[in-house]
Amino acid sequence: ATIYYQATKDASTNFYFDHLSRGVYVLEYAAYVTRTGDYSNGIATIQCLYAPEFTAHTAGMRVRVEK
Repeated sequence: ATIYYQATKDASTNFYFDHLSRGVYVLEYAAYVTRTGDYSNGIATIQCLYAPEFTAHTAGMRVRVEK
């Protein structure tokens, strides 16, 4: 099991890992929407604290919330 620290702020949710082995990971967390509409999520970025040249990011996407 991978142990992590999660810090949720107004505009971001950050995850901190001491060690992350090579592989594919899916990070899931609850989000609550109180209004219908068309929303845009930002990109997800991963970066090494000690070697910031090791970084990657995803594409953004649109999310439609209907009644």
